Amino acid sequence: MSTSTPLRTALIGVTLAATALIPLQGTALAAPTGTNTAATAASSSVSFSSSVSGIEDATALALARSLADPDWSREVRRAALAADSVGLGELTGDAAAPAGRKLATGITAADRGVAAAKGLGSGAGSLLRLGLADASMQSRLASGTAPLVAAAPSDDGNSAFTAYDSRGAAHELSLDSVPDRPVYLVDIDGAKAVAEGLKVIDKALESKGLSVAAPAAGTGTLAATAGIDTTRIDSVRIGDVKEPFFKGDAEIFTLVTGFGKDGKPRVDTVEMPYLNKEDTTYYPGQVLVNWSNYKYDLADAVMMEDDGDTNYQALAKAIATVLLTITDQGAYIPLADALIDAIPTSWWTDDPDHVDSWYTLARSSSGTRNGAAGNGWMTVSPYHVPEL
Repeated sequence: MSTSTPLRTALIGVTLAATALIPLQGTALAAPTGTNTAATAASSSVSFSSSVSGIEDATALALARSLADPDWSREVRRAALAADSVGLGELTGDAAAPAGRKLATGITAADRGVAAAKGLGSGAGSLLRLGLADASMQSRLASGTAPLVAAAPSDDGNSAFTAYDSRGAAHELSLDSVPDRPVYLVDIDGAKAVAEGLKVIDKALESKGLSVAAPAAGTGTLAATAGIDTTRIDSVRIGDVKEPFFKGDAEIFTLVTGFGKDGKPRVDTVEMPYLNKEDTTYYPGQVLVNWSNYKYDLADAVMMEDDGDTNYQALAKAIATVLLTITDQGAYIPLADALIDAIPTSWWTDDPDHVDSWYTLARSSSGTRNGAAGNGWMTVSPYHVPEL
């Protein structure tokens, strides 16, 4: 998820031409009255910001102004009341009211911009979504209270965020309490972004020899095992998923690292779409470590959370750059710290957040293991996966 104003320069930028803004409004975006400096910059620029947060903010302003059309406003209201969130590409499709259809070209361009800013491939599809900031707003929205529109706030250090009304005027809202008016949040499909992003990391690391496929079953040392040994997550709980107020579900993934069979550091990505609420225990029965990938009987796990502006191509490059400098010394060396240190300092403001780390997980590890940061725990057990 991303900030309400452009806070960072995207690691891989994309500039959308001013013509991409015109379909969002029918006219070029102009500075709304009553805006603060950041809001004005986001709305009056001749192009979208190259960050996810900037694209979301420009989209929120355009969508807010489009709600001046009563028919379109009613369509959006119905969609927001019917589901937690709805894809903006779907919402502005051919069946939409004329004011909604005018947004379609701009939304498509914004989706492409988000994918590029996050270092995702062209197959990511529609990523921008719209939903109410809080479920308690449903009754006020249903009764006809005019909504505001905002980009999903994300900077952990912020105490306020900017929302727009149908005149384009900006309103500063506190993150500490639910606003009196309903607020639509323009956000990205975090689960889809993480799934696509981990594919990018896997491909990039494989190209650098940092996630080489394990030997096929029935060859080498695997012949005697007739399957693979793994470490399974039986239960997991996180105290703080690093998500500020209004941000909804977290998007968690884990990077498992150790030395591969070839003696090079390797990283395996583990998607954890179920782990989205703090102080909630989950029972996934998910494989965390596939020991057939590793030379030594120890591995580390670094759990992270994607907050909007995460660029997966840049993340993979940063990890590879550091790990390629580490050589096998004939004994296990913890790699979690090296992996964490590889991430640029500027990313720690909000994206991606380091949730917790687990050091020296062994093939025989069993029972509850607390994270090194004291922010979570996992109950793990050995699990043998037999061949078919």
